[in-house]
Amino acid sequence: MNIIGYRKLYYSISGTVIVVSLVALLLWGLRPGIDFTGGSLLQMRANNIDTAVITKVFSENGVEHVLIEQGTGNGYTLRFQEISEDKHQQLFSQLRSIYPDLAEEQFSVIGPTISGELREKALFAIVFVLFGISLYIALVFRQVSRPLASWVYGIVTLFTLFHDVIVPAGVFAVLGHFSGVEIDSNFVVAMLVVMGFSVHDTIVVFDRVRENLKRITGKVSFEELVNKSMLETFARSVNTSLTVVLVLLALLFFGEPNLKYFITTLLIGILTGTYSSIFIASPILVDVALLKAKRG
Repeated sequence: MNIIGYRKLYYSISGTVIVVSLVALLLWGLRPGIDFTGGSLLQMRANNIDTAVITKVFSENGVEHVLIEQGTGNGYTLRFQEISEDKHQQLFSQLRSIYPDLAEEQFSVIGPTISGELREKALFAIVFVLFGISLYIALVFRQVSRPLASWVYGIVTLFTLFHDVIVPAGVFAVLGHFSGVEIDSNFVVAMLVVMGFSVHDTIVVFDRVRENLKRITGKVSFEELVNKSMLETFARSVNTSLTVVLVLLALLFFGEPNLKYFITTLLIGILTGTYSSIFIASPILVDVALLKAKRG
């Protein structure tokens, strides 16, 4: 099976998805949650709640843009702007008069200072991961010199990471614009997990390429060698990803509703990462090698 031979098709698919994701991000951006902007979170339980009634009560008290998420059973999570304790008690009292069985489980306020620290830590975590991955690949592939230098493997890996991160980010830009879905610290955690999974999958293929470069010394082109390496690792990559995807699907449909967007991020990212490690990363290696050979 000649996977490499159809690489232009894979590039077209990825290019289209990346462009659409970038357009969505540029037009609408990501909708930050209270973790990053500051605000209030109220978790409560009650039977037969009408979300329109809750929104009206908050609006009458000067609190707009209330995001209401239904949790397990009769549980609800409300996210809204930062309010004082007096305003919190006033709102809860009015809701209690409408729903006598209303029970508050948690009320918390995240101030702008804390949210700013979270943004900085999230950015630091992503930069640290990218730096660590680049250093790791440079060390692991330092003995690879033909037909590409070790740093090329690192650059290609970073590109596939961009590919795997930009797609779920684009999806959440669309969800934020049309459905009001916000990103929080769980989104950042999910993206870091996706990056780790993507690198793992890519390294498996690249490592087999490295082994075959040492082992195969006959008249085999680099394109044929890469294709052979991909076929040797194809089943492992797909089976590993399929196992994770099945678990995530089970959690998405039967797990805690409050984690559905965290799981959705993982699901999109892992599917994208599996695709890129097989159909994007290795074909790029071949094209870079061909370009280098043409330039002499």
